[in-house]
Amino acid sequence: MTTAAATASPRARRPAALFVAEYRLRNMWKWRSAILAFGIGNPVLYLASVGLGVGALVDANMPGGVDGVPYLVFLAPALLATAAIQGGQDEVTFPTLAGMIWNRLFFAMRATSLTGGQIADGVLLASAARVLFTTVAYWLVLWVFGTVSWSTALPLVLVSTGAGVCWAALMMAVAANVTDDGGFLSLVGRVVIMPMFLFSGTFYPLSSLPLAVQWIGWISPLWHATELGRWLSYGMPMEPWRILASVGYLASMGIVGVLVARRRFERRLAS
Repeated sequence: MTTAAATASPRARRPAALFVAEYRLRNMWKWRSAILAFGIGNPVLYLASVGLGVGALVDANMPGGVDGVPYLVFLAPALLATAAIQGGQDEVTFPTLAGMIWNRLFFAMRATSLTGGQIADGVLLASAARVLFTTVAYWLVLWVFGTVSWSTALPLVLVSTGAGVCWAALMMAVAANVTDDGGFLSLVGRVVIMPMFLFSGTFYPLSSLPLAVQWIGWISPLWHATELGRWLSYGMPMEPWRILASVGYLASMGIVGVLVARRRFERRLAS
């Protein structure tokens, strides 16, 4: 095939970021058993232990449930959003550290016609695919447990997936600035993810916490995604301004993350 013919082929005209995403997805496929086990096994174990175990105690002592619904129904949107956010973060931080520090593969990609921004876009696209799979699998498990209805499938999956991708964009921008990975992932897990999980109204309404720690939830993407999920799944009262604020907060996080990550990838890989 001549150079002109190759350039004109549909494959060559594909957006360059898709080639990076394809590479990442092929790499994920090697770990399909672990991804499938995590995507399905984790929610089953969590729902069986916390949802049914603790939930049975809560429902027995609170006849009206939490927010007027059974505890498991209250908990479900938070677990769905948590899975999306965690999955999105994992799928951008590890590849970014690998490509920048461990095997420096991103520098080899940058030596071709790919730009740093296209590499960042490809990593995020692959992460979005992982988040979507995780969210759909988690939602199906929730449905089997009888905590969500089919009418909530599309809105809940969209909200949780969107939150996961927006958070992934921000974490990719952060990871792109790491030059020494010593303790970075552990630090994020302990200082960011754990407080976010505990203080974002996951297990109980945020209003039940002291005002001194409620601010953690206000700035947490998990809280905003959970509130939207509860509003969509069982009609939790939510003022229009809060809906717009939560959607705007998550969207702003994603936009800022993408812009900063693309710029940082380009600068670092061009050096």
